[in-house]
Amino acid sequence: MTATQSTDAQREFSYSRRDFERVKSLLFKQAGINLSDAKDAMVYSRLARRLRLLDMKSFKEYLAYVGSCKDEMEHFINALTTNLTAFFREPHHFDALANYLRKRPQTKRIWCAASSTGEEPYSIAMTVASVFGTYTPNVQILATDIDSKVLQKAREGVYAQNSISQLSYDYKTQFFYKGKGAQTGRVRVVDELKKMVQFETLNLMSPSWCVEAPVDVIFCRNVMIYFDRPTQRKILARMVKLMCSDGMYVAGHSENFTMYPELVAPMGKTIYRPVV
Repeated sequence: MTATQSTDAQREFSYSRRDFERVKSLLFKQAGINLSDAKDAMVYSRLARRLRLLDMKSFKEYLAYVGSCKDEMEHFINALTTNLTAFFREPHHFDALANYLRKRPQTKRIWCAASSTGEEPYSIAMTVASVFGTYTPNVQILATDIDSKVLQKAREGVYAQNSISQLSYDYKTQFFYKGKGAQTGRVRVVDELKKMVQFETLNLMSPSWCVEAPVDVIFCRNVMIYFDRPTQRKILARMVKLMCSDGMYVAGHSENFTMYPELVAPMGKTIYRPVV
């Protein structure tokens, strides 16, 4: 039984199929995210927290409020976006980045288009610092995300100690402070690495992006899977236009863009070059 099929007695808040469809429509319009029907229980669970906080009685009341309050729209999007990440997730991508940087030491800009809580852009920064042997290379790293809440965590750069357990001893000691006292069991990204990354809120559906061209490398991993095909192509086309001719586009492990040969061509495992 889905959340929208449950009886009122089983739910804290009134939540109809129509409410769920309105949530889907609003999220698609604002963020381009295409929720499947299987996500109705997730929607109820995540948005119910907002209803409790706002002391509202029904999703109908809440959705009317979201439509009239810009600040609440931000909370709405934050609540419904999924942020699953880790340091050096899909490690072959960072090996490819290191090889790219060695071959193109003139690289100027790298864009991480789905920063989440920061593990990915900091992994990019660690790779850049290691290749060039400095915290101040002539490389700009821009990290963006639609979720302002996770970006705040990214800027803080504080993580559970076990989140870096797979890193080498050299990386752990070079790039992280180990927490003491009340911070025991936590680590913090060193200040020099933090300064390498610029974090900004960005909605990929927005008509304007805070991204300066040309971009040498784009990491946009496990984002396109939430968009329908027309939206995927639209966003990919906009990104490719920003890239230099010998750039590198890095996709997620479950993303495949071979159906867009006019935009990109494969150059590795879920790695593409722009077609110009």
